[in-house]
Amino acid sequence: MSIVIVDYDVGNLRSVQKGLEKAGASAKISRDKEDISSATALVLPGVGAFAECMKNLGLYDLLDPVRDFIGSGRPFLGICVGYQLLFEESEEFGHCRGIGALKGKCVKFDSNGASGFKIPHMGWNEVDFVKPGRLFEGVADGSDFYFVHSFYPVPEEEITISTTEYGGAFASSVESGNVFATQFHPEKSQRAGLKVLENFSKLSG
Repeated sequence: MSIVIVDYDVGNLRSVQKGLEKAGASAKISRDKEDISSATALVLPGVGAFAECMKNLGLYDLLDPVRDFIGSGRPFLGICVGYQLLFEESEEFGHCRGIGALKGKCVKFDSNGASGFKIPHMGWNEVDFVKPGRLFEGVADGSDFYFVHSFYPVPEEEITISTTEYGGAFASSVESGNVFATQFHPEKSQRAGLKVLENFSKLSG
């Protein structure tokens, strides 16, 4: 079975698939529970509002299959809102419960009127490593990746692999056992992003 990209009507699924294929992996877009349960690795992308993404996961009855997959120990990658959903809750549009695989919550950037500090955080920005991470083998510290987001997770555990500066440092990627997640879009981040996807695909054997 190939890597499966969870199809729940949010996110740029085809871009993620093409990125994985460019990195040499076989990737399938699916919301079929059997495909998800038998995947060698799972990717949860996400674009838009946290609450809408959680609603769609529930609508397609995918919350338990995703949680079960995470519990299986096989490689799991969350991207952008798919990263945020892994946490317990988000403050977006009030409070919304997340998947709860990781401890912490998602909060909004606070510009405090700072000059040149715009929300959403959109475009290229540096990723600085705070400790080694398996997704970033062969990626230079300070490499630029592509971001589009107004909220970011605040992990409660020591799982942060990289930080990025935007009105202060935030956790731009995490690693916890078999769970990997990035706030940036590796599929839109050219050579460095393809290396991240290649590293992830190798974890699935």
